[in-house]
Amino acid sequence: MQPVAVRILHPEPAPTAGVLERSLGAARAANAERLAGLFRDAGAVDVRIERGPPDGRPFGERLRALGREAGDWTGMVVLGSGAIPLATRRDVGAFVAVASAGGRRALANTFYSADIVAVGLASALTEVPDLPSDNALPRWLAEEAGFEVDDLRRRWRLAIDLDSPLDVVLMGLGAAGADATAGADATLVRDRFARLRTIAADPLAELVVAGRTSAATLRWLERATASRTRALVEERGLRAIGLTRAGERSRPPRAALGMVLDDRGPEALGSVLAQLGDAAVVDSRVLLAHRLGADERAWPSAEDRFASDLLLAERVGDPWLGALTSAARDAPIPVLLGGHTLVGPGIRLVLGSRR
Repeated sequence: MQPVAVRILHPEPAPTAGVLERSLGAARAANAERLAGLFRDAGAVDVRIERGPPDGRPFGERLRALGREAGDWTGMVVLGSGAIPLATRRDVGAFVAVASAGGRRALANTFYSADIVAVGLASALTEVPDLPSDNALPRWLAEEAGFEVDDLRRRWRLAIDLDSPLDVVLMGLGAAGADATAGADATLVRDRFARLRTIAADPLAELVVAGRTSAATLRWLERATASRTRALVEERGLRAIGLTRAGERSRPPRAALGMVLDDRGPEALGSVLAQLGDAAVVDSRVLLAHRLGADERAWPSAEDRFASDLLLAERVGDPWLGALTSAARDAPIPVLLGGHTLVGPGIRLVLGSRR
């Protein structure tokens, strides 16, 4: 067994960040502290939260520096401060076990969109290319670095990531949840939670799920809800595609719902969804990528996106996203907007399950 270093990456909000962005940063910081304690309890000897303002460095560059610092004969676990907020000590122990075993073995929470990765040979990270995020790291380890990579995709709770204040509200994290909506009212989305649960319990109703959902989530909906499910599965891997080899096809993101809104405008969202079902959860990031491309730097600000997730249309400065948010808020059916967590593992929390 070899020593294990754990690095929890916590980018602090910029001084110009809005109240929602700052409060999400506080929730992530609290999550990082909790995880650091779990990793120490699981036997990691060197646990550190890497804090600092965003500096524009690619994720791959950060990993190379961490690999050089760790050196040989050390395993490493790397994760973001918003990762795996529902993790137990058993979950954390699985990552420490792989990192401590040594060799070219790795473990991720999910292979194609990782938020946490353990490697048995930290020095191998010195060869990582300039990946834009952690999502594509397992694929690089398997295809380029010769690692045997396993994942814990069956533990759905490990796919949850705190990417938005809505995700913290979904988690019901008590004080952390309150901090995440400081200065904002989460009443609208909590009302939608209750209404969606009523719809999901009705065998005559239909629930629309649009965005980066998965077969596992759809199977769970079939088992756990009485309502029918209409799924528009779109742009899975939107953020995870970080490697492009010769001969691979690359095309801009496209979404069927986005194409409808291109023709009818964002104001039509509510009426379109009402023609498809009795309630809807929509991955708005897929719609933004359809309209503006996959690079988030071209999207509306984080503060605008977070306000949209909470259905606070009056606080969204971007005209298109503001119109979309108003349409969702005022729709004739209950509609929630969010990201991957909402339409993926988080839908279980929306509908009242923690199993």
